[in-house]
Amino acid sequence: MTQDKRKASAIARLVQSRRAMLVLVAVLVFIWLLFEIKTDDIMRLDAAAYSLVVMHMRTAWLTPIMQSISDLAYPVVLVVMLLVIEVFAPGRRPGLCAAVNLVLATLLNLLLKTLVQRPRPEGYRLVAESGFSFPSGHSMVAMAFYGLLIWMVWRYEKDALVRWLGVIGFGLVIVLVGLSRIYLGVHYASDVLAGFCASIAWLGVYTKLLAPIFLTPRDGSRDAPGEKDDSAGRKD
Repeated sequence: MTQDKRKASAIARLVQSRRAMLVLVAVLVFIWLLFEIKTDDIMRLDAAAYSLVVMHMRTAWLTPIMQSISDLAYPVVLVVMLLVIEVFAPGRRPGLCAAVNLVLATLLNLLLKTLVQRPRPEGYRLVAESGFSFPSGHSMVAMAFYGLLIWMVWRYEKDALVRWLGVIGFGLVIVLVGLSRIYLGVHYASDVLAGFCASIAWLGVYTKLLAPIFLTPRDGSRDAPGEKDDSAGRKD
């Protein structure tokens, strides 16, 4: 096989792998955001998002709602969720699977924040927060935790309606948590987007290498619901 054919074959395999493509796109967007904040080119976009969310959306009745939504990524709420997952989700140790994912994603966030050291926005905060801003910890935790739940529901739930409700519901939580961090004045929009991208890339690795160690389908087989008939033609 010639070198050109080998390259074409590698590209074809990459395109067929939705997981790899998603991880690649997330990593590229994260790198782009990192480059933009280092050169201050992202500030116009952040300022526009800040103006829209902070200056035009803030109201007395919406603020406590946004604070409650932001709390969905706080440790107390997540610990309760972990207990629920351990009891009701399929697999040998689904709660442990979610807990390990959460701990590792949090450590990754702390590492990235320490490396980048971007200050938080000033002047419009509704809540007190400390530490660096990029990437958003709440957004990254929300995507890592609820994103894993989306993967678990989609892969192991046999009822199609429940699968879609789970994907939409948990997806909405992720988006709203990110929006709440901008609304509360503790993060730039680029922080939130970077947090999402970092966790998407992380989940691509975690669900491929580590999650299967903890989880098995409800019927005990290796195939997830809906995948038995076409597993040979599908890629991760």
